[in-house]
Amino acid sequence: MDFRRFGILDDKVPADAALDAMVNDPYVHRVEAHSDLLFVKRHTFGRSRIVLDFGGHTVRTTGIEKNTHDNPFGAVLYFKGKVTDTVVKAKLSQPMPDLADVFEVPDSAAFKVGDWWAVTIDPEPGKGKYEQEVQRLVEITQLVDATHIRVGYKIGWDLAAGRTFTWTRIEPVDRAHVRNMVFQGIQDGDQYTGSHPIAYEYTIHCDVEHVDAVGTFWPVVMRRWCTHYRTRACTLKNPASVTWGGAGYLTQQIYCLYGHVEDCHVANSRHLNDLTASAYCYVTNCHGDGDDQGPFVTHGQFEHDLVYTGNSGLMTFANSGAAWGSVAKRITVRKHVCSWFVARVKITDLTLEDMQVIGKPALAGSGMLWVNADGVQIRGCTASGPLIVSQASNRSQRANVIADSTFTLGKDAEITQANVSGELHLHRVTLKGLDNASLKNAGRLVLTDCTLVGAPTAAPTTVTGAALTVAGGELRDTGLRFAGTGDQSVALSRTRLGGTNAARALLSRTGGARTVSWQLDGCVSTAADAATAHVLITDGSNRYRAAGSTFTGGRLELTGAAFGGAGALLHSGCVEDGVTRTALPDEGPRVAHTAGNQLI
Repeated sequence: MDFRRFGILDDKVPADAALDAMVNDPYVHRVEAHSDLLFVKRHTFGRSRIVLDFGGHTVRTTGIEKNTHDNPFGAVLYFKGKVTDTVVKAKLSQPMPDLADVFEVPDSAAFKVGDWWAVTIDPEPGKGKYEQEVQRLVEITQLVDATHIRVGYKIGWDLAAGRTFTWTRIEPVDRAHVRNMVFQGIQDGDQYTGSHPIAYEYTIHCDVEHVDAVGTFWPVVMRRWCTHYRTRACTLKNPASVTWGGAGYLTQQIYCLYGHVEDCHVANSRHLNDLTASAYCYVTNCHGDGDDQGPFVTHGQFEHDLVYTGNSGLMTFANSGAAWGSVAKRITVRKHVCSWFVARVKITDLTLEDMQVIGKPALAGSGMLWVNADGVQIRGCTASGPLIVSQASNRSQRANVIADSTFTLGKDAEITQANVSGELHLHRVTLKGLDNASLKNAGRLVLTDCTLVGAPTAAPTTVTGAALTVAGGELRDTGLRFAGTGDQSVALSRTRLGGTNAARALLSRTGGARTVSWQLDGCVSTAADAATAHVLITDGSNRYRAAGSTFTGGRLELTGAAFGGAGALLHSGCVEDGVTRTALPDEGPRVAHTAGNQLI
Protein backbone atom coordinates (compact mmCIF):
# COMPACT_ATOMS: atom_id res chain seq x y z
CA MET A 1 0.00 0.00 0.00
CA ASP A 2 1.21 3.55 -0.57
CA PHE A 3 0.40 7.04 0.63
CA ARG A 4 -1.60 7.90 -2.49
CA ARG A 5 -4.39 5.62 -1.24
CA PHE A 6 -4.89 8.19 1.52
CA GLY A 7 -4.80 11.20 -0.78
CA ILE A 8 -1.19 12.08 0.09
CA LEU A 9 0.27 13.29 -3.20
CA ASP A 10 3.04 15.63 -1.98
CA ASP A 11 4.63 17.12 1.14
CA LYS A 12 2.10 19.94 1.54
CA VAL A 13 0.02 18.08 4.14
CA PRO A 14 1.16 15.78 6.98
CA ALA A 15 1.31 12.07 6.18
CA ASP A 16 1.32 10.84 9.79
CA ALA A 17 -2.19 9.42 9.92
CA ALA A 18 -1.65 7.53 6.68
CA LEU A 19 1.63 6.10 7.99
CA ASP A 20 -0.01 4.90 11.20
CA ALA A 21 -2.90 3.33 9.33
CA MET A 22 -0.66 1.34 7.00
CA VAL A 23 1.96 0.19 9.50
CA ASN A 24 -0.66 -0.82 12.06
CA ASP A 25 -2.63 -2.83 9.50
CA PRO A 26 -1.37 -6.44 9.81
CA TYR A 27 -2.35 -7.16 6.20
CA VAL A 28 0.03 -4.50 4.88
CA HIS A 29 3.54 -5.88 4.51
CA ARG A 30 5.08 -3.13 2.38
CA VAL A 31 4.58 0.63 2.56
CA GLU A 32 5.70 2.71 -0.42
CA ALA A 33 6.12 6.43 -1.02
CA HIS A 34 5.74 7.89 -4.51
CA SER A 35 6.20 11.54 -3.57
CA ASP A 36 7.95 13.71 -1.02
CA LEU A 37 6.33 13.51 2.41
CA LEU A 38 5.85 15.66 5.51
CA PHE A 39 5.76 14.15 9.01
CA VAL A 40 4.98 16.21 12.10
CA LYS A 41 4.65 13.35 14.60
CA ARG A 42 7.10 10.94 16.22
CA HIS A 43 5.80 7.40 15.68
CA THR A 44 6.37 4.28 17.80
CA PHE A 45 5.65 0.89 16.23
CA GLY A 46 5.78 -2.68 17.50
CA ARG A 47 5.20 -4.11 14.05
CA SER A 48 7.28 -6.95 12.54
CA ARG A 49 7.76 -8.18 8.96
CA ILE A 50 7.23 -4.92 7.14
CA VAL A 51 9.21 -2.84 4.64
CA LEU A 52 9.01 0.94 4.47
CA ASP A 53 10.36 1.99 1.07
CA PHE A 54 10.36 5.72 0.41
CA GLY A 55 11.42 5.35 -3.20
CA GLY A 56 14.21 7.90 -2.96
CA HIS A 57 11.78 10.69 -2.06
CA THR A 58 12.42 13.35 0.58
CA VAL A 59 10.93 13.22 4.04
CA ARG A 60 10.59 16.62 5.70
CA THR A 61 9.79 17.36 9.34
CA THR A 62 9.01 21.08 9.38
CA GLY A 63 6.92 21.83 12.48
CA ILE A 64 7.39 18.39 14.03
CA GLU A 65 6.15 17.95 17.60
CA LYS A 66 8.73 18.46 20.33
CA ASN A 67 10.82 15.56 21.53
CA THR A 68 11.18 14.69 25.20
CA HIS A 69 14.34 15.35 27.21
CA ASP A 70 17.52 13.50 26.16
CA ASN A 71 15.63 11.06 23.95
CA PRO A 72 17.47 9.70 20.89
CA PHE A 73 14.56 7.30 20.39
CA GLY A 74 12.14 10.12 19.55
CA ALA A 75 12.59 9.42 15.86
CA VAL A 76 10.00 9.77 13.13
CA LEU A 77 10.08 5.95 12.87
CA TYR A 78 10.75 4.13 16.18
CA PHE A 79 10.39 0.35 16.14
CA LYS A 80 10.39 -1.15 19.63
CA GLY A 81 9.94 -4.74 20.77
CA LYS A 82 7.88 -5.66 23.80
CA VAL A 83 9.59 -5.98 27.16
CA THR A 84 7.64 -8.58 29.12
CA ASP A 85 7.39 -8.82 32.89
CA THR A 86 9.08 -12.26 32.87
CA VAL A 87 12.38 -11.76 34.71
CA VAL A 88 14.84 -14.40 35.95
CA LYS A 89 17.81 -13.75 38.25
CA ALA A 90 20.75 -16.17 37.98
CA LYS A 91 23.83 -16.15 40.21
CA LEU A 92 26.96 -17.94 38.98
CA SER A 93 28.07 -20.74 41.25
CA GLN A 94 31.14 -21.37 39.07
CA PRO A 95 33.38 -19.06 37.02
CA MET A 96 32.31 -18.50 33.42
CA PRO A 97 35.18 -18.36 30.92
CA ASP A 98 35.72 -16.14 27.91
CA LEU A 99 33.84 -17.39 24.80
CA ALA A 100 31.38 -19.44 26.83
CA ASP A 101 27.87 -19.71 25.39
CA VAL A 102 26.32 -21.93 28.09
CA PHE A 103 24.78 -19.91 30.93
CA GLU A 104 23.85 -21.13 34.39
CA VAL A 105 20.22 -20.48 35.38
CA PRO A 106 18.07 -21.55 38.37
CA ASP A 107 15.67 -23.56 36.19
CA SER A 108 16.03 -24.03 32.44
CA ALA A 109 12.30 -24.85 32.21
CA ALA A 110 11.67 -21.10 32.46
CA PHE A 111 13.21 -20.76 29.00
CA LYS A 112 12.16 -21.97 25.57
CA VAL A 113 14.31 -22.60 22.51
CA GLY A 114 13.71 -19.82 19.99
CA ASP A 115 12.70 -17.21 22.56
CA TRP A 116 14.63 -13.97 22.91
CA TRP A 117 15.90 -12.52 26.18
CA ALA A 118 17.77 -9.39 27.19
CA VAL A 119 20.58 -10.55 29.49
CA THR A 120 22.55 -8.18 31.69
CA ILE A 121 25.21 -8.85 34.31
CA ASP A 122 25.53 -6.81 37.47
CA PRO A 123 28.50 -4.43 37.81
CA GLU A 124 31.44 -5.96 39.59
CA PRO A 125 31.71 -4.71 43.21
CA GLY A 126 34.12 -1.82 43.54
CA LYS A 127 34.18 -1.05 39.82
CA GLY A 128 32.48 1.66 37.75
CA LYS A 129 28.69 1.88 37.99
CA TYR A 130 28.23 0.98 34.32
CA GLU A 131 30.93 -1.71 34.06
CA GLN A 132 28.83 -4.60 32.79
CA GLU A 133 30.54 -7.18 30.61
CA VAL A 134 27.31 -8.68 29.25
CA GLN A 135 24.38 -6.65 27.90
CA ARG A 136 22.88 -8.39 24.87
CA LEU A 137 19.64 -9.44 23.22
CA VAL A 138 20.13 -13.18 22.68
CA GLU A 139 18.20 -16.15 21.35
CA ILE A 140 17.86 -19.35 23.37
CA THR A 141 19.31 -22.13 21.20
CA GLN A 142 19.37 -25.13 23.58
CA LEU A 143 18.22 -26.25 27.01
CA VAL A 144 21.42 -28.05 28.02
CA ASP A 145 20.20 -29.49 31.32
CA ALA A 146 18.05 -28.53 34.27
CA THR A 147 20.24 -25.55 35.20
CA HIS A 148 22.02 -24.56 31.99
CA ILE A 149 20.94 -22.99 28.71
CA ARG A 150 22.84 -22.21 25.53
CA VAL A 151 22.36 -18.92 23.68
CA GLY A 152 23.44 -17.66 20.27
CA TYR A 153 26.30 -15.56 21.66
CA LYS A 154 29.78 -16.28 23.00
CA ILE A 155 30.69 -13.88 25.80
CA GLY A 156 33.91 -11.89 25.62
CA TRP A 157 35.17 -11.88 29.20
CA ASP A 158 36.09 -14.15 32.12
CA LEU A 159 33.40 -13.86 34.80
CA ALA A 160 33.92 -14.82 38.43
CA ALA A 161 31.60 -16.95 40.52
CA GLY A 162 29.08 -14.87 42.41
CA ARG A 163 28.24 -12.51 39.54
CA THR A 164 24.51 -12.21 38.87
CA PHE A 165 22.71 -12.16 35.51
CA THR A 166 19.28 -10.62 35.00
CA TRP A 167 17.25 -12.20 32.20
CA THR A 168 14.21 -10.37 30.79
CA ARG A 169 12.07 -12.05 28.13
CA ILE A 170 11.59 -9.92 25.03
CA GLU A 171 9.15 -10.16 22.14
CA PRO A 172 11.33 -8.44 19.56
CA VAL A 173 10.32 -6.60 16.45
CA ASP A 174 11.51 -8.81 13.58
CA ARG A 175 12.39 -7.76 10.03
CA ALA A 176 11.09 -4.20 9.99
CA HIS A 177 13.19 -2.60 7.25
CA VAL A 178 13.54 1.03 6.12
CA ARG A 179 14.85 1.84 2.64
CA ASN A 180 15.45 4.59 0.09
CA MET A 181 14.75 7.74 2.11
CA VAL A 182 16.14 11.24 1.74
CA PHE A 183 15.64 12.88 5.13
CA GLN A 184 15.73 16.62 5.73
CA GLY A 185 16.15 17.42 9.40
CA ILE A 186 15.67 20.72 11.20
CA GLN A 187 19.00 22.36 10.45
CA ASP A 188 18.99 24.60 13.55
CA GLY A 189 17.19 22.07 15.74
CA ASP A 190 18.07 21.09 19.29
CA GLN A 191 17.24 18.04 21.42
CA TYR A 192 13.58 19.11 21.52
CA THR A 193 12.98 20.68 18.13
CA GLY A 194 15.44 18.62 16.10
CA SER A 195 14.47 15.55 14.13
CA HIS A 196 15.94 12.26 12.95
CA PRO A 197 14.44 9.42 10.94
CA ILE A 198 14.96 5.98 12.50
CA ALA A 199 15.36 4.24 15.85
CA TYR A 200 15.25 0.56 16.83
CA GLU A 201 15.10 -1.03 20.27
CA TYR A 202 14.69 -4.72 21.10
CA THR A 203 14.69 -5.71 17.45
CA ILE A 204 16.18 -8.49 15.31
CA HIS A 205 16.97 -8.68 11.58
CA CYS A 206 15.99 -5.03 11.00
CA ASP A 207 17.95 -3.49 8.13
CA VAL A 208 18.33 0.09 6.94
CA GLU A 209 19.69 0.97 3.52
CA HIS A 210 19.99 4.00 1.23
CA VAL A 211 18.96 6.61 3.79
CA ASP A 212 20.53 10.00 3.05
CA ALA A 213 20.13 12.55 5.82
CA VAL A 214 20.92 16.23 6.29
CA GLY A 215 20.49 18.40 9.37
CA THR A 216 19.53 15.68 11.86
CA PHE A 217 20.03 16.11 15.61
CA TRP A 218 20.13 12.61 17.18
CA PRO A 219 21.63 9.68 15.22
CA VAL A 220 20.16 8.98 11.79
CA VAL A 221 19.90 5.30 12.76
CA MET A 222 19.71 4.78 16.54
CA ARG A 223 19.92 1.20 17.79
CA ARG A 224 19.78 -0.33 21.26
CA TRP A 225 19.31 -4.00 22.15
CA CYS A 226 19.46 -5.00 18.47
CA THR A 227 20.80 -8.27 17.02
CA HIS A 228 21.40 -9.42 13.41
CA TYR A 229 21.09 -6.29 11.31
CA ARG A 230 22.66 -4.38 8.44
CA THR A 231 23.01 -0.63 7.92
CA ARG A 232 24.07 -0.09 4.32
CA ALA A 233 24.73 2.80 1.92
CA CYS A 234 23.54 5.54 4.27
CA THR A 235 24.87 9.09 4.54
CA LEU A 236 24.79 12.07 6.85
CA LYS A 237 25.79 15.63 5.98
CA ASN A 238 26.00 18.64 8.27
CA PRO A 239 23.92 17.56 11.30
CA ALA A 240 22.40 20.21 13.54
CA SER A 241 24.99 19.62 16.30
CA VAL A 242 28.33 17.85 16.72
CA THR A 243 29.00 18.99 20.31
CA TRP A 244 25.92 17.84 22.22
CA GLY A 245 26.54 14.37 23.65
CA GLY A 246 24.96 11.79 21.36
CA ALA A 247 24.06 14.27 18.65
CA GLY A 248 25.31 14.38 15.09
CA TYR A 249 25.84 10.63 14.50
CA LEU A 250 25.07 8.55 11.46
CA THR A 251 24.53 5.48 13.63
CA GLN A 252 24.88 4.68 17.30
CA GLN A 253 24.59 1.07 18.47
CA ILE A 254 24.20 0.22 22.15
CA TYR A 255 24.08 -3.39 23.45
CA CYS A 256 24.10 -4.61 19.86
CA LEU A 257 25.20 -7.92 18.38
CA TYR A 258 26.04 -9.19 14.88
CA GLY A 259 25.65 -5.85 13.15
CA HIS A 260 27.19 -4.86 9.83
CA VAL A 261 27.63 -1.24 8.80
CA GLU A 262 28.86 -0.86 5.23
CA ASP A 263 29.24 1.60 2.35
CA CYS A 264 28.28 4.60 4.49
CA HIS A 265 29.58 8.17 4.39
CA VAL A 266 29.43 11.26 6.59
CA ALA A 267 30.46 14.88 6.10
CA ASN A 268 31.14 17.30 8.97
CA SER A 269 29.43 15.03 11.48
CA ARG A 270 30.31 13.78 14.96
CA HIS A 271 30.51 9.99 14.53
CA LEU A 272 29.82 7.81 11.52
CA ASN A 273 29.78 4.67 13.65
CA ASP A 274 29.61 4.34 17.44
CA LEU A 275 29.62 0.84 18.92
CA THR A 276 28.82 0.95 22.63
CA ALA A 277 28.78 -2.27 24.67
CA SER A 278 28.46 -4.20 21.41
CA ALA A 279 30.08 -7.35 20.00
CA TYR A 280 30.80 -9.27 16.79
CA CYS A 281 30.09 -6.29 14.53
CA TYR A 282 31.70 -5.42 11.20
CA VAL A 283 32.28 -1.98 9.65
CA THR A 284 33.45 -1.90 6.05
CA ASN A 285 34.00 0.66 3.28
CA CYS A 286 32.74 3.59 5.35
CA HIS A 287 34.25 7.05 5.02
CA GLY A 288 34.15 10.42 6.73
CA ASP A 289 35.28 13.85 5.66
CA GLY A 290 35.38 16.89 7.90
CA ASP A 291 36.24 14.22 10.44
CA ASP A 292 37.81 16.08 13.38
CA GLN A 293 35.01 14.87 15.70
CA GLY A 294 35.92 11.23 15.04
CA PRO A 295 33.87 9.10 12.64
CA PHE A 296 34.79 5.75 14.26
CA VAL A 297 34.56 5.22 18.01
CA THR A 298 33.75 2.72 20.71
CA HIS A 299 32.54 3.77 24.12
CA GLY A 300 34.72 1.55 26.31
CA GLN A 301 31.86 -0.47 27.79
CA PHE A 302 33.31 -3.94 27.18
CA GLU A 303 33.01 -3.98 23.40
CA HIS A 304 34.64 -7.05 21.87
CA ASP A 305 35.31 -8.80 18.57
CA LEU A 306 34.82 -5.86 16.24
CA VAL A 307 36.34 -5.64 12.73
CA TYR A 308 36.90 -2.51 10.65
CA THR A 309 38.03 -2.94 7.03
CA GLY A 310 38.65 -0.45 4.24
CA ASN A 311 37.41 2.67 6.03
CA SER A 312 38.72 6.23 6.33
CA GLY A 313 38.38 8.79 9.07
CA LEU A 314 39.60 9.61 12.56
CA MET A 315 39.35 6.69 14.99
CA THR A 316 39.37 6.50 18.81
CA PHE A 317 38.46 3.52 20.96
CA ALA A 318 37.21 3.07 24.54
CA ASN A 319 37.67 6.71 25.38
CA SER A 320 34.54 7.65 27.32
CA GLY A 321 35.67 7.27 30.91
CA ALA A 322 36.19 5.04 33.90
CA ALA A 323 32.52 4.78 34.88
CA TRP A 324 31.99 2.52 31.86
CA GLY A 325 35.27 0.64 32.29
CA SER A 326 37.32 2.12 29.41
CA VAL A 327 37.59 -1.48 28.22
CA ALA A 328 37.50 -3.22 24.83
CA LYS A 329 38.88 -6.48 23.45
CA ARG A 330 39.83 -8.14 20.15
CA ILE A 331 39.35 -5.19 17.81
CA THR A 332 40.86 -5.47 14.33
CA VAL A 333 41.41 -2.56 11.93
CA ARG A 334 42.58 -3.26 8.38
CA LYS A 335 43.33 -0.98 5.41
CA HIS A 336 42.34 2.17 7.24
CA VAL A 337 43.32 5.78 6.51
CA CYS A 338 42.94 8.47 9.15
CA SER A 339 44.46 11.59 10.68
CA TRP A 340 44.47 10.25 14.24
CA PHE A 341 44.28 6.84 15.89
CA VAL A 342 44.04 6.52 19.69
CA ALA A 343 43.43 3.30 21.59
CA ARG A 344 45.28 4.09 24.78
CA VAL A 345 43.02 2.73 27.52
CA LYS A 346 42.18 -0.87 28.45
CA ILE A 347 42.06 -2.34 24.96
CA THR A 348 43.24 -5.95 24.81
CA ASP A 349 44.44 -7.78 21.68
CA LEU A 350 44.17 -4.84 19.33
CA THR A 351 45.27 -5.67 15.77
CA LEU A 352 46.16 -2.98 13.22
CA GLU A 353 47.09 -3.90 9.64
CA ASP A 354 47.95 -1.67 6.67
CA MET A 355 46.88 1.52 8.43
CA GLN A 356 48.06 4.98 7.39
CA VAL A 357 47.82 7.84 9.86
CA ILE A 358 48.44 11.14 8.06
CA GLY A 359 48.38 14.26 10.19
CA LYS A 360 46.61 17.48 9.22
CA PRO A 361 48.27 20.84 9.95
CA ALA A 362 45.03 22.30 11.26
CA LEU A 363 44.42 19.48 13.77
CA ALA A 364 46.71 19.66 16.80
CA GLY A 365 48.11 16.28 17.81
CA SER A 366 47.08 14.62 14.58
CA GLY A 367 49.28 12.06 12.90
CA MET A 368 49.62 10.08 16.11
CA LEU A 369 49.14 6.37 16.61
CA TRP A 370 48.70 5.63 20.33
CA VAL A 371 48.11 2.06 21.52
CA ASN A 372 47.86 0.00 24.70
CA ALA A 373 50.57 -2.65 25.14
CA ASP A 374 48.21 -5.48 26.06
CA GLY A 375 48.51 -7.96 23.22
CA VAL A 376 48.73 -5.20 20.61
CA GLN A 377 49.92 -6.26 17.17
CA ILE A 378 50.65 -3.72 14.43
CA ARG A 379 51.77 -4.68 10.93
CA GLY A 380 52.41 -2.64 7.80
CA CYS A 381 51.36 0.70 9.26
CA THR A 382 52.70 4.23 8.91
CA ALA A 383 52.12 7.39 10.94
CA SER A 384 53.31 10.89 10.10
CA GLY A 385 53.14 11.78 13.78
CA PRO A 386 54.38 10.01 16.86
CA LEU A 387 54.02 6.40 17.84
CA ILE A 388 53.07 6.21 21.52
CA VAL A 389 52.90 2.92 23.42
CA SER A 390 51.47 2.89 26.93
CA GLN A 391 49.89 0.19 29.09
CA ALA A 392 46.62 0.39 31.01
CA SER A 393 45.69 -3.31 31.25
CA ASN A 394 47.26 -6.75 31.39
CA ARG A 395 44.76 -9.33 30.15
CA SER A 396 46.35 -10.71 26.98
CA GLN A 397 48.19 -13.96 26.39
CA ARG A 398 49.79 -12.82 23.14
CA ALA A 399 52.95 -10.81 22.51
CA ASN A 400 53.07 -7.07 21.91
CA VAL A 401 54.47 -6.80 18.37
CA ILE A 402 54.95 -3.87 15.99
CA ALA A 403 56.30 -4.95 12.59
CA ASP A 404 57.04 -3.68 9.08
CA SER A 405 55.95 -0.15 9.96
CA THR A 406 57.30 3.40 9.82
CA PHE A 407 56.70 6.26 12.26
CA THR A 408 57.91 9.85 12.33
CA LEU A 409 58.64 11.29 15.75
CA GLY A 410 58.85 14.91 16.81
CA LYS A 411 61.27 16.46 19.30
CA ASP A 412 61.08 15.02 22.86
CA ALA A 413 58.81 12.19 21.72
CA GLU A 414 57.93 9.63 24.40
CA ILE A 415 57.74 6.46 22.33
CA THR A 416 57.16 3.99 25.14
CA GLN A 417 55.84 5.12 28.50
CA ALA A 418 57.06 4.00 31.90
CA ASN A 419 53.83 2.09 32.62
CA VAL A 420 54.61 -0.48 29.90
CA SER A 421 55.56 -3.50 32.01
CA GLY A 422 55.08 -6.19 29.35
CA GLU A 423 57.61 -7.16 26.71
CA LEU A 424 57.45 -5.19 23.49
CA HIS A 425 58.90 -6.40 20.16
CA LEU A 426 59.61 -4.15 17.17
CA HIS A 427 60.47 -5.98 13.93
CA ARG A 428 61.64 -4.15 10.79
CA VAL A 429 60.29 -0.86 12.14
CA THR A 430 61.65 2.53 11.09
CA LEU A 431 61.57 5.39 13.60
CA LYS A 432 62.41 8.71 11.94
CA GLY A 433 62.94 12.22 13.28
CA LEU A 434 64.43 11.12 16.62
CA ASP A 435 65.51 14.10 18.74
CA ASN A 436 65.69 13.56 22.49
CA ALA A 437 63.13 10.78 22.19
CA SER A 438 62.64 8.42 25.12
CA LEU A 439 62.05 4.70 25.60
CA LYS A 440 60.74 4.51 29.15
CA ASN A 441 59.06 1.11 29.23
CA ALA A 442 59.84 -0.94 32.33
CA GLY A 443 59.53 -4.28 30.51
CA ARG A 444 61.99 -5.76 28.06
CA LEU A 445 62.21 -4.02 24.68
CA VAL A 446 63.41 -5.96 21.63
CA LEU A 447 64.30 -4.21 18.35
CA THR A 448 64.92 -6.63 15.47
CA ASP A 449 66.19 -5.28 12.14
CA CYS A 450 64.87 -1.82 13.00
CA THR A 451 66.11 1.50 11.66
CA LEU A 452 66.37 4.49 14.00
CA VAL A 453 67.10 7.83 12.34
CA GLY A 454 67.93 11.14 13.98
CA ALA A 455 70.05 14.09 12.85
CA PRO A 456 73.63 15.24 13.52
CA THR A 457 72.28 18.06 15.70
CA ALA A 458 69.62 15.99 17.48
CA ALA A 459 69.89 14.61 21.00
CA PRO A 460 70.20 10.83 21.40
CA THR A 461 67.34 8.61 22.50
CA THR A 462 67.11 8.07 26.25
CA VAL A 463 66.47 4.53 27.51
CA THR A 464 65.22 4.10 31.08
CA GLY A 465 63.89 0.53 30.92
CA ALA A 466 65.61 -2.42 32.52
CA ALA A 467 66.48 -4.37 29.36
CA LEU A 468 67.00 -3.49 25.71
CA THR A 469 67.91 -5.97 22.97
CA VAL A 470 68.85 -4.71 19.51
CA ALA A 471 69.37 -7.39 16.85
CA GLY A 472 70.40 -6.22 13.40
CA GLY A 473 69.15 -2.96 12.02
CA GLU A 474 70.74 0.48 12.06
CA LEU A 475 71.09 3.55 14.29
CA ARG A 476 71.80 6.50 11.98
CA ASP A 477 72.66 9.97 13.35
CA THR A 478 71.14 9.04 16.66
CA GLY A 479 72.29 7.15 19.72
CA LEU A 480 71.20 5.38 22.87
CA ARG A 481 71.73 7.02 26.25
CA PHE A 482 70.92 4.80 29.25
CA ALA A 483 69.43 6.76 32.11
CA GLY A 484 67.40 4.39 34.26
CA THR A 485 66.98 4.56 38.03
CA GLY A 486 67.86 0.87 38.48
CA ASP A 487 70.19 -1.64 36.88
CA GLN A 488 70.00 -1.83 33.08
CA SER A 489 71.20 -4.18 30.39
CA VAL A 490 71.73 -3.60 26.69
CA ALA A 491 72.59 -6.23 24.09
CA LEU A 492 73.42 -5.20 20.52
CA SER A 493 74.18 -7.82 17.88
CA ARG A 494 74.78 -7.37 14.12
CA THR A 495 73.74 -3.74 14.50
CA ARG A 496 75.10 -0.86 12.42
CA LEU A 497 75.72 2.45 14.18
CA GLY A 498 76.77 5.52 12.27
CA GLY A 499 77.01 9.29 12.07
CA THR A 500 76.82 11.48 15.14
CA ASN A 501 74.43 13.42 17.37
CA ALA A 502 74.34 16.45 19.64
CA ALA A 503 75.94 14.48 22.50
CA ARG A 504 78.77 13.22 20.26
CA ALA A 505 78.26 9.68 21.62
CA LEU A 506 76.47 6.77 19.95
CA LEU A 507 76.27 4.66 23.13
CA SER A 508 76.45 6.33 26.54
CA ARG A 509 74.97 6.43 30.00
CA THR A 510 74.16 8.89 32.74
CA GLY A 511 75.67 8.70 36.21
CA GLY A 512 74.40 6.93 39.29
CA ALA A 513 75.36 3.96 41.39
CA ARG A 514 73.36 1.49 39.33
CA THR A 515 74.99 -1.17 37.14
CA VAL A 516 74.68 -1.10 33.37
CA SER A 517 75.55 -4.32 31.52
CA TRP A 518 76.77 -3.83 27.94
CA GLN A 519 77.03 -6.57 25.29
CA LEU A 520 78.14 -5.76 21.73
CA ASP A 521 78.43 -8.70 19.32
CA GLY A 522 79.28 -8.34 15.64
CA CYS A 523 78.35 -4.66 15.52
CA VAL A 524 79.67 -2.16 12.99
CA SER A 525 80.03 1.42 14.22
CA THR A 526 81.22 4.29 12.00
CA ALA A 527 81.64 7.71 13.59
CA ALA A 528 81.06 10.85 11.54
CA ASP A 529 84.01 12.68 13.06
CA ALA A 530 86.89 12.29 15.50
CA ALA A 531 84.93 13.87 18.36
CA THR A 532 82.13 11.30 18.26
CA ALA A 533 82.46 8.41 20.67
CA HIS A 534 81.32 4.95 19.68
CA VAL A 535 80.99 4.14 23.37
CA LEU A 536 81.22 6.70 26.18
CA ILE A 537 81.24 5.24 29.70
CA THR A 538 82.66 7.45 32.43
CA ASP A 539 80.78 6.74 35.64
CA GLY A 540 78.58 4.32 37.58
CA SER A 541 79.19 0.58 37.68
CA ASN A 542 79.49 -1.23 34.35
CA ARG A 543 79.92 -4.71 32.96
CA TYR A 544 81.04 -4.34 29.37
CA ARG A 545 81.75 -6.92 26.67
CA ALA A 546 82.43 -6.18 23.01
CA ALA A 547 83.33 -9.06 20.70
CA GLY A 548 83.75 -9.35 16.95
CA SER A 549 82.75 -5.73 16.35
CA THR A 550 84.24 -3.12 14.03
CA PHE A 551 84.75 0.53 14.98
CA THR A 552 85.76 3.12 12.36
CA GLY A 553 86.88 6.68 13.13
CA GLY A 554 85.83 8.52 16.25
CA ARG A 555 86.90 7.44 19.70
CA LEU A 556 86.38 5.02 22.59
CA GLU A 557 86.16 6.50 26.07
CA LEU A 558 85.86 3.92 28.85
CA THR A 559 87.30 5.40 32.02
CA GLY A 560 88.73 3.37 34.87
CA ALA A 561 86.33 4.82 37.45
CA ALA A 562 83.44 3.22 35.61
CA PHE A 563 84.83 -0.33 35.96
CA GLY A 564 85.89 -0.57 39.56
CA GLY A 565 84.56 -2.94 42.20
CA ALA A 566 82.24 -5.50 40.63
CA GLY A 567 82.65 -3.91 37.21
CA ALA A 568 84.25 -5.75 34.31
CA LEU A 569 85.45 -4.98 30.78
CA LEU A 570 86.25 -7.37 27.93
CA HIS A 571 86.98 -5.85 24.53
CA SER A 572 88.17 -8.67 22.28
CA GLY A 573 88.19 -9.76 18.66
CA CYS A 574 87.36 -6.24 17.52
CA VAL A 575 88.70 -4.13 14.67
CA GLU A 576 89.45 -0.46 15.43
CA ASP A 577 90.16 1.48 12.24
CA GLY A 578 91.32 5.03 12.90
CA VAL A 579 89.83 5.00 16.38
CA THR A 580 91.28 7.10 19.18
CA ARG A 581 91.26 5.36 22.55
CA THR A 582 90.57 8.47 24.59
CA ALA A 583 90.46 6.46 27.79
CA LEU A 584 90.50 2.81 28.78
CA PRO A 585 91.08 1.40 32.26
CA ASP A 586 94.27 -0.39 33.21
CA GLU A 587 94.13 -4.09 32.45
CA GLY A 588 93.79 -6.55 35.28
CA PRO A 589 91.83 -9.64 36.38
CA ARG A 590 88.52 -7.94 35.50
CA VAL A 591 89.69 -5.76 32.59
CA ALA A 592 91.07 -6.88 29.20
CA HIS A 593 91.18 -4.84 26.02
CA THR A 594 94.59 -5.33 24.35
CA ALA A 595 95.07 -8.92 23.19
CA GLY A 596 93.02 -10.23 20.28
CA ASN A 597 92.09 -6.86 18.79
CA GLN A 598 93.22 -5.38 15.50
CA LEU A 599 94.10 -1.71 15.72
CA ILE A 600 94.57 -0.02 12.36
